[in-house]
Amino acid sequence: VVLSTCPQHSKRFLRSLTKERLLEAKHSGPRLCIDLSMTHHMSKKELSRLAGQIRRLYGSNKKADRPFWIYLTGFTTDSHLYEECLRMNDGFSSYLSLFPLETLVYLTPDSEHALEDVDLNKVYILGGLVDESIQKKVTFQKAQEHSVKTARLPIQEYMVRCQNRKNYHSEILAINQVFDILSAYFETQNWPEALKKGVSSRKGYVLQNSVE
Repeated sequence: VVLSTCPQHSKRFLRSLTKERLLEAKHSGPRLCIDLSMTHHMSKKELSRLAGQIRRLYGSNKKADRPFWIYLTGFTTDSHLYEECLRMNDGFSSYLSLFPLETLVYLTPDSEHALEDVDLNKVYILGGLVDESIQKKVTFQKAQEHSVKTARLPIQEYMVRCQNRKNYHSEILAINQVFDILSAYFETQNWPEALKKGVSSRKGYVLQNSVE
């Protein structure tokens, strides 16, 4: 007997499974906040890029076996970024959430502290900026102003600089790349594996063992 699965049923089943996992993340999963309060000086092109990164981040999270619960803070429904997000993301308005007052950790490449683990009792914050508009230490200074703890991805601990033609080395990643690393680490508990997923060699870094 050949059993065939109804595509509609399987899609519906997968959707309900995804929704179930996301709701579980709301109650018991790790939490990530995207801080969108620094977008006022960004161009329309940069805002479109940021909206695209948010879309990819949400897409990755929906596919994850152990998703995060994600908050968006610091922007308004009359902003160009909100319009871009609505245009690019189906059902975007249902993503919005109020941020609970809990223990915060702002993830910024300028922090002195390397992130050691993903703690379910912490809320991790990513600054909504894109490469073209990055001003040095913006997210770090904002965290300090609000007395928020900071941490950086442990790129320096597990990766080394590799030679490239432009002698270019950067630890600044798009928000969806940072999320992919956090998500991979949460699933595997393995930083080298997670960093390999999100840090491309174009950034000028490779895993330590790959150059030995």
